[in-house]
Amino acid sequence: MRREPPVPRLGTGGLPGGSPSPPPLQPRPRGGARSRFGPARSAGRPAASPGRPESSGPRGVPGGGWRPEPAGLGDAAPGMAAPGPRQRGRSCPCPGLRTRLPVLRWLPRYSSAWLQLDLIAGLTVGLTVVPQALAYAEVAGLPLQYGLYSSFMGCFVYCFLGTAKDVTLGPTAIMSLLVSSYAFHEPVYAILLAFLSGCIQLAMGILHLGFLLDFISSPVIKGFTSAASITISFNQVKNILGLQGIPRQFFLQVYETLRRIGETRAGDAVLGLACLAALAGLRVMKSRLPRAAPAEPLAVRASYLVVWTSATACNALVVLFAGLVAYSFQVMGSQPLTLTGSIPQGLPAFRLPRFSVAAPNGTVPFWSMVEDMGVGLAVVPLMGLLETVAIAKAFGFANILGSFVSSYPITGSFGRTAVNAQSGVCTPAGGLVTGTLVLLSLAYLTSLFYYIPKAALAAVIISAVVPMFDAGIFRTLWRVKRLDLVPLCVTFLLCFWEVQYGIVAGVLVSGILLLYSIARPPIKVSEGDALLLQPGSSLHFPAIEYLRDVVCSRALAAASPSRPIVLDCCHISSIDYTVVVGLAELQQELRKHGLSLAFCSLQDPVLQVLLSADLEGFQHFPSREEAERSGGAEPGGSGAAPFASTSESSLLPAGLIQ
Repeated sequence: MRREPPVPRLGTGGLPGGSPSPPPLQPRPRGGARSRFGPARSAGRPAASPGRPESSGPRGVPGGGWRPEPAGLGDAAPGMAAPGPRQRGRSCPCPGLRTRLPVLRWLPRYSSAWLQLDLIAGLTVGLTVVPQALAYAEVAGLPLQYGLYSSFMGCFVYCFLGTAKDVTLGPTAIMSLLVSSYAFHEPVYAILLAFLSGCIQLAMGILHLGFLLDFISSPVIKGFTSAASITISFNQVKNILGLQGIPRQFFLQVYETLRRIGETRAGDAVLGLACLAALAGLRVMKSRLPRAAPAEPLAVRASYLVVWTSATACNALVVLFAGLVAYSFQVMGSQPLTLTGSIPQGLPAFRLPRFSVAAPNGTVPFWSMVEDMGVGLAVVPLMGLLETVAIAKAFGFANILGSFVSSYPITGSFGRTAVNAQSGVCTPAGGLVTGTLVLLSLAYLTSLFYYIPKAALAAVIISAVVPMFDAGIFRTLWRVKRLDLVPLCVTFLLCFWEVQYGIVAGVLVSGILLLYSIARPPIKVSEGDALLLQPGSSLHFPAIEYLRDVVCSRALAAASPSRPIVLDCCHISSIDYTVVVGLAELQQELRKHGLSLAFCSLQDPVLQVLLSADLEGFQHFPSREEAERSGGAEPGGSGAAPFASTSESSLLPAGLIQ
């Protein structure tokens, strides 16, 4: 799950040069995949209205292709719109199967025009994912081939189970960082972590547990991703400088890097900085590249296509250039660069993950491995779903099957999803091309990876994760709500110590702030002929004592005149049994002092609960004005209230439920 910066949901179905795309198939609009890493949504834009074109993507690339929308965690994505007369015979005859196997929604309608665009998109993403996979394996602390092992199974699985055409699955920067924390740089642990994470994600999809992710607030996510950006970037400084033997713990890493900066290898530093400059330059050029109109001459459109492709596949170009430089030095007999080294050739064996591991003093059993991974079994699957919670089942299957081919945990990548969309992908079949390209690389190109300098891979990682640091979030929260800076800063700072401590502490702080707002709801007090109190939110059991204190402190104050008390419940949509008990005790206490308590503007669910409780002297009015006019009624009497209840019973039913 590389946490690239959030990107908008891009609808592109045409060639970069402006070739038209096939007409989009319109799904029924429903909720889209939610991103928790920013306001952007990778696969959640509603389909265009019939007869109207989709809004264009970046630089006016037209939208098109298949556009079903995921509905929510554990829910099957909605089906395609009803086929027309010519398509009806090609539809899947089993609606239930179409719901469970999304590939059947678009495969019967697949066209040669879509195939061309999917091939282009798949190749473009493949040129991006291969160098990134090698680099992310370095972040995870695993041999580089495991990055490639983790890059193809997700593409194949998502082709059959995916509900958004743009999303791509594979290793990402932040997921690799989490794996390095919980897999102890051991492939056996990383593979087992992928298997168990997939099982948890699949269970969350089946049991509809996506609401659990709602308790991880945006400041916690921003704090984590910003800290991860700094941690991952600085972790690669040693490779840029050509230093060896630098520890992986962040603070020790900073200390050792600064202490040994005099040992920098000039060749690695020059090449690494050159690669960083080239990657930054290509990305800036792509962002400012004006789109060639279809009416432009062929030479102009061809030039645009070449520049756009070069900028999109910048990772592959930079790594290829650096490899050629390293190979040239190798041929000349001198090698000033630190090389990646040998990578085993061939495809990984398809087998079950190992549930035990040999150790010098015996065998580590499965349960001991689970204990070693600890909280990682909760953090990794949850963080893997934060970007696109609507396709948890696809993520779960991808991780489970990926563990059979030695993959470590994967998730959706925003950066590669953006590349996929900008390349004009029409269906999830583009992932088949990407996965095939990774398999071909494993089968035939691993011998060439020997000459890739580590400094070039470090530059690829740094250029990918630097945009994840959101410096503006601190200024924004200071302006919008300063209290949210607390979980942001707690998460941000503790993640430099240990990732799990930062995430857990941030969630706890956010939870405490949430509980405090529930326990201390805002209460508006208005003085007049009647004492009017208006809670600003629903009342739950932590808040009832606070409400009683506010009412009593105002109503029973020595300087306060004797007057009726009205509780305006217009903002209260739910209460619980403890609140009902507290209100009954409050009525009794006020009655001892000759005061009455009336309710007004009760919503139906709250009114039903209070009527069921059969409170003694319960008075309620449809509006605040009527409650104030009827304020002279005797405590316990009906007064002018048309809905008054004067039962003598003050005992609340033990089985009262809302």
